[in-house]
Formats: sequence, structure tokens, C-alpha cells
Amino acid sequence: MIKTADELALMRISGRLLASVFEMLDTLDLAGMSTLAVNDLVERYITHDLAARPASKGQYGFAYVLNCSINQVVCHGVPDAAAIIADGDIVNFDITLEKNGFIADSSKTYIVGNASAPAWRLVRAAQAAMWQGIAQVRPGAHLGDIGFAIERHAKQHGYAIVREYCGHGIGREMHEEPQVLAFGRRGSGMRLREGMVFTIEPMVNQGTRRTETAEDGWTVVTADGRLSAQFEHTVAVTRTGVEVLTLRQDETPRSER
Repeated sequence: MIKTADELALMRISGRLLASVFEMLDTLDLAGMSTLAVNDLVERYITHDLAARPASKGQYGFAYVLNCSINQVVCHGVPDAAAIIADGDIVNFDITLEKNGFIADSSKTYIVGNASAPAWRLVRAAQAAMWQGIAQVRPGAHLGDIGFAIERHAKQHGYAIVREYCGHGIGREMHEEPQVLAFGRRGSGMRLREGMVFTIEPMVNQGTRRTETAEDGWTVVTADGRLSAQFEHTVAVTRTGVEVLTLRQDETPRSER
């Protein structure tokens, strides 16, 4: 669970490479692309340009390098040549990358073209909720502090937090202990220690927090068909606070101390 200084150095490399994948996606006009085309582009970029491994491919039998979740899809959306991203959609890409034996995990929800004002508000609130959680990370804090801050922000803006899926420890394995919930009570749960590395990944719904799983066994959707948005970073607990290992160049590390 606790990473050494040498292990953290390797995880910084994985995190920086994964951030560059999203920076590549930022340059695309997603409208009109199929989610499978995005998947294939990301796979080529990770394997050829970055000389790394897409860690999601083959994990738990999943055949692709990313999850792509459009509009009412909460998470685990499966790339499909028939799934065309349209103007006005919101789409989350959840991507993992392994380099030198260590894995980084991150996701971002993109707003495509002329999305509605409610869609913009949801995406902004989901991103801010993630940062509220990251801001709680420091030695001696509790996991519950993270979840409390995330859920409080979401509720203040009229949204619901999905409870069935959560962040997780990460390192040589994609999913390690501890589980990092996006809801909780202050002062509850495991105390954070320097060297811990985990993901924070709130899934924020417009309507009910309830979800359903599609017949493909992967795709999770909102039970009421309303929009959902997600953001995720891999973070490390430092001596004085937190380091965001997957921070992108367009982001300000608002939670670092």
C-alpha cells in the first residue's frame, strides 16, 4: 500500500505519460468520431508514441484500452464502431497506462460542441467535486474526509453521487487497497499516510444516484436516463499534502500544499 521513493518516481513517469494521452485527446474534434475510433487512436498513441502498455486491455476480460461513457452512461462504456459522438454530447474517457511496472489511472469528461447549459453545469460540478476531494488529502486525514467533501459539493449543486463505484489504491496492480468512496463522514475510515497512492473518481448524476447495468455486462447507466459526469486523478500522499500524479498541463493543482 505504501510506495517507496523509487516506486513513486516510477509512478510519476506513468502519470505524466497518461496525462499526455488526454492532452492528445484535447486536440481532437470528437464530434462525428466513433468511440471505437477513439479507442484505437489511444491504443496506438500509448503503445507506439509512448512505448507503454494500455493497462485496461485484457483486465477482467475487457477487450479495449479505455472506457467511453456518453451522456447517461455513468461508467464502463464499451467502445463501439456504431457509437458516434455527436455535437452536444458529454463523453467521459477513462484510461489507464502502465510503464516500468506501475499503473496510472485517470478520466476526463469532454463537452462536445454545443452542449446544453445543464450539461455544462454538471460537468463543471463533477470536476470541482473531484478537486474538493483531492484538497482533503494529507497525512493524518481520513478517507471519509475525501468522500464527505465530494458529496457535500455535489449536493450543494443539486446532484447525486453514485455509490456503487469508487476510487482505489493503485500501483503495480490497477486495483489495490484502499477503496476511496465519493461519500462519507468526516473523521471516518482509514488514516492517510505518506506514500499512499490512490485514485479519486467521483461519478456525479443529474438525477437519481441509482444505476443499472446494460445487457453487455459492462455499461453502467443512470436509472432515470439523465446525464452523468466523472473526473479522476491518481494522487499520492506526500509529507505535507498531496501530489496529483496525472495532472495535465491545462490544470492548476489547486489542492497541492
